[in-house]
Amino acid sequence: MDGSRVPQKWRPTLAMIVFAVLLTVLVLPAAIVLWFRYLEHTPEMRPIEVGALAVALVITVVIAVVFLRTITGPINALVKRTEEIGRGGRTAIVPPEQLGTREIATLSQSFLDLAERLVDRTEYVSSFAAHVSHELKSPLTSIRGSAELLRDAEMSKDERARFLNHIIADSDRLAALLERLRELARADLDAVPGSTTIAEAVAGEPSVTLSGSTDVAVRLSLEAAKAVFGQLLRNAVEHGATAVTIDAVRDQGALKVRVSDNGEGISAGNRDRVFEPFFTTRREAGGTGMGLQIVRSMLTAHGGTIRLVPADSGASFELTMPIAE
Repeated sequence: MDGSRVPQKWRPTLAMIVFAVLLTVLVLPAAIVLWFRYLEHTPEMRPIEVGALAVALVITVVIAVVFLRTITGPINALVKRTEEIGRGGRTAIVPPEQLGTREIATLSQSFLDLAERLVDRTEYVSSFAAHVSHELKSPLTSIRGSAELLRDAEMSKDERARFLNHIIADSDRLAALLERLRELARADLDAVPGSTTIAEAVAGEPSVTLSGSTDVAVRLSLEAAKAVFGQLLRNAVEHGATAVTIDAVRDQGALKVRVSDNGEGISAGNRDRVFEPFFTTRREAGGTGMGLQIVRSMLTAHGGTIRLVPADSGASFELTMPIAE
């Protein structure tokens, strides 16, 4: 079985159909001329009739060339590019040599955009799976080592309690990781439609100061907005912040939101790594390094973005969120 989802049977090519139509168009005037010659009992064609047929032949050939260069050729080039992307991945994501009509050029662009997103997703899943394997391996190795010592070694009550505490701590870390993975999967896959305001999402948070257009509705459900801002507020508190400022301004069809805190900030060496899955400076305190990844995935699922921006003190993030219609 070749895995084809399209029933395999003979079908005419587009070029065959085009040439068949053009040949029919060419044959019709010739048949009409011959018919009149037959009715008039004069088998020889007049020079004007020969000239008309020659002009029809030239026009037909020109139309055939135009069809080849603007329709059949570009479609075949796009099919070839599709096969090359299937074999070569990202390196093959380049425009076909022939683009043809505006519609085919638009189709090619849409296809290349889709191919790039799929390749990005594949690379992300591959990288994320490697990170997950690494993060799960460390506590599992620790649990196994502690369990083997408890089984095989003779130790005091205090030593036994210490190893049991290690097992419990690593088990708690595994549970936290699995919970974060569940949240991340929901953020990646669940873009529930809805709308809310930033003011509603952070209502009841005593350490938050709002300014600007925080009462403008954005295209996120209340639950998604609470997840986004709740995670950012938790990160701020965990890094020593006592106050968070949220300022929002309209930017065409989006809302640009700056979330700033007065915490310890992010060191220059870590600024390029804050969105890496599982990167955390609080591993000993139970940090999983998945909070900002969850925020970014949640925003991406709803058409938004997040980035770290420079700040004189503390940490500052800029979020772009689509405004609800």
